Amino acid sequence: MATVTPTPSPRRWWALGALVASMLVLGFDLTILNVALPTMAEQLGATTGEQQWMADAYVVVFAALMLPAGLLGDRFGRRRMLITGLGIFLAGSLIGALAGDVTAVIAARAVMGVGGALVMPLALSVLPSLFGPDERGKAVGIISAASALGMPLGPIIGGWLLDRFWWGSVFLVNVPMVAIGVAACVFLLPETRDPSSPKVDTVSTALTATGLGALIYAIIEAPGRGWGDPLILALFAASALLLTGLVLRERRSVRPMLDMSLLAHRGFLLNAVAATLVTFILSGLLFVLPPYLQAVLGHDALGTGVRLLPMMGGLIVAARGAQPVVARFGPRAVVTAGLVVLAFAALLGSRTTAESGYGFTALWLSVAGVGFGFSVVPAMDGALGTLPADRAGSGSGLLMTLRQVGSAIGIALLGSLLAGAFRDRLDVTGLPAQAADTAGESVVAAHLVGGETGSADLLASANSAYVHGMGVVLLVCGAAALVSALLAGAFLPDAPRAETSEAPDMAVAEADARQ
Repeated sequence: MATVTPTPSPRRWWALGALVASMLVLGFDLTILNVALPTMAEQLGATTGEQQWMADAYVVVFAALMLPAGLLGDRFGRRRMLITGLGIFLAGSLIGALAGDVTAVIAARAVMGVGGALVMPLALSVLPSLFGPDERGKAVGIISAASALGMPLGPIIGGWLLDRFWWGSVFLVNVPMVAIGVAACVFLLPETRDPSSPKVDTVSTALTATGLGALIYAIIEAPGRGWGDPLILALFAASALLLTGLVLRERRSVRPMLDMSLLAHRGFLLNAVAATLVTFILSGLLFVLPPYLQAVLGHDALGTGVRLLPMMGGLIVAARGAQPVVARFGPRAVVTAGLVVLAFAALLGSRTTAESGYGFTALWLSVAGVGFGFSVVPAMDGALGTLPADRAGSGSGLLMTLRQVGSAIGIALLGSLLAGAFRDRLDVTGLPAQAADTAGESVVAAHLVGGETGSADLLASANSAYVHGMGVVLLVCGAAALVSALLAGAFLPDAPRAETSEAPDMAVAEADARQ
């Protein structure tokens, strides 16, 4: 990627502040909606499937467009496309704040995904034009901290807003942050391009978006329609054909947008699978936990956000402390141990009952956070560390795309598993057919029906059914983590095989910042 050697100037740190604001808002937007979903489900009448789409619309679009968005910045100007991305993100936030129904919220989240796909890679790609090699590591570290800080801030900010304002405030909070970012980019960032970068392949972009969209739609709709429903089977088949077409097209391309040949590197492939699985589990847990904390345990939105901090705290502490442990014991041992800890936490969490209380939840959440941190960061570093220096950029892009796909599938698959288990266990005996159908849509809906009918039995059944469904999800997460730990221990290489250079180091740091 062509770069311009920067002239040291105090302005570059103000410019970094603009990028930090952009990354911070993307960071807390990944988690701010989770704590708002129970409130939105109550006020908009959203089913579990619709809540999954509210969360997944952003992630699916983000994953499909991140690579072509980065190439657009290289070709037409990174500052210009970064400002465009922030503007699109701002428009999506305004649409979400003013939305009056579930469809409008899903559309808003999709628009925000387009903006986020432009902002995320381009915020990192402008750093070489601002900072020399001696300062670049510090700059990437600051952006990494901003992105990491956004995740635990999301539920807290969202909870505080929901306790004082209407649910649209979780979208409206983006407006001042994005406006500051746009103004700072206009006045502080230099324009850079790389005309030699690959052209955006519109066919590959369309195959990615439609293939992922069909897959996610099938997974979310299957519990209600049935896994053998003709539409669901047709969507799975279409997704398989579209994604196979994507792989074949990219493999034949001279300058592929998504470099699938990187998966031939065993170390990259296995570490990428491990990092993707951890993201899959994390996204699923952040989807199923807020309704438990709010509907079952009865905490308000702010209390729910604060009670998610043990997992976030454990994740951040372990992520920051992973490197010394890797230096001492090797990446294979650390990734394997992290996955074992994660499996233990998930299996422990599956023992949660409706009467367990928050203390038990905080315990296994803390352990889960430690497992996440010690598995995902060494896995990402290990994936990129196995690649030659000239493949570090494309490897980083592929790795982050795989992680976003894992996030989308985690929300869809684990959310659908939860919905099916909840509906099967919920006792709606004696309720009218329409009320029974409504109660089966989600634990929030069941509480609303129970409140309207005065049925204490329905409320108790809803809590028990939801905790049962969450336990099933956690058992699946634990089993998946344990299988991954066994595979990591058996097959992961114990040290990077490529030459050490600044390029892969930068790619690793950039990938960390994009978490």
